[in-house]
Amino acid sequence: MTEQSASNSLDGNAAAGPFTDVFGFDVSTVLVTCGGCRASAVFAEQRAFLGGPGTVLRCPGCDHLLARVVQTTDELWLDMSGSSCWRFPLEASTA
Repeated sequence: MTEQSASNSLDGNAAAGPFTDVFGFDVSTVLVTCGGCRASAVFAEQRAFLGGPGTVLRCPGCDHLLARVVQTTDELWLDMSGSSCWRFPLEASTA
């Protein structure tokens, strides 16, 4: 990771809004596994880059591109090809 990319990044919470809009719920606790180094961490711990084009999520360990979301005037693009998997927690049932 370069010093410039580290200084321009925010934590994943900054990117949660656009991804939450896609999935319809708060993604900050989703476990994201990097397709590059295979490290896993919750969405909130990933590195976020905002401002464009779109919102970019990168691995804090190896700087691999994990996911990006871009909204234009007539479409929404979602690319998750840099991550090997996303694990979504299910709410505890009240049985």
